[in-house]
Amino acid sequence: MNNKLLILLVEDEIAICNFISTILIHHDYNVIKAEKGKDAISLAASHCPDLILLDLGLPDMDGIEVLKTIREWSNIPIIVVSARGHEREKVEALDLGADDYITKPFGTSELLARIRTAVRHSQKIQEDNHPESDKISIGNLHIDYNKRIVKVEDKEVHLTPIEYKIIVLLSKNVGKVLTHDYIMKEIWGPYINDNQTLRVNMANIRRKLEKNPAEPKYIITEVGVGYRMVDEI
Repeated sequence: MNNKLLILLVEDEIAICNFISTILIHHDYNVIKAEKGKDAISLAASHCPDLILLDLGLPDMDGIEVLKTIREWSNIPIIVVSARGHEREKVEALDLGADDYITKPFGTSELLARIRTAVRHSQKIQEDNHPESDKISIGNLHIDYNKRIVKVEDKEVHLTPIEYKIIVLLSKNVGKVLTHDYIMKEIWGPYINDNQTLRVNMANIRRKLEKNPAEPKYIITEVGVGYRMVDEI
């Protein structure tokens, strides 16, 4: 029982809350629930859950404020679950530190996959000082950070310095959506605001990594938001 991951479910609609809770318990997670933002913050502090599923439309405060507050003191993985599907709100949540964003309605398989990915990403960050973090493999894509080598199907891929930096950034955050602004600031600094430069580099990267750049397997586009490197194929 103690080995089960603990998920804090923040959702004020009772029917949805019970539905998601049942799914999580059935898949061997422990669940604690909060209907209000203040309760969510308190439970996050007192129970230190392994992951938080956060609805944005709460009765006492906006879920974005809950996210901001928790991010002031904790890196607990947070997946925003909301009926708000606007790209602007997705970008805001991700920029404020959400690990992922799922729009209602969603499938059970998608929810469980996103949870597994967020937890794995969190664990990889915690283990970042281990030797295993010197390399990463996703399907036939292999990256050796020490040697600065990227291979696909055992063939070395020749990248420009900028392309390599983008791949490293995405792979160090594998499974997580990185917004356009975040990537540009990390790669080019705070003074660039040119999505086209990022798009051109991403198109070049895909031509070098993907068998079919039009249907990428390794780096997925989150339309209007940013990019995500998958954590498994």
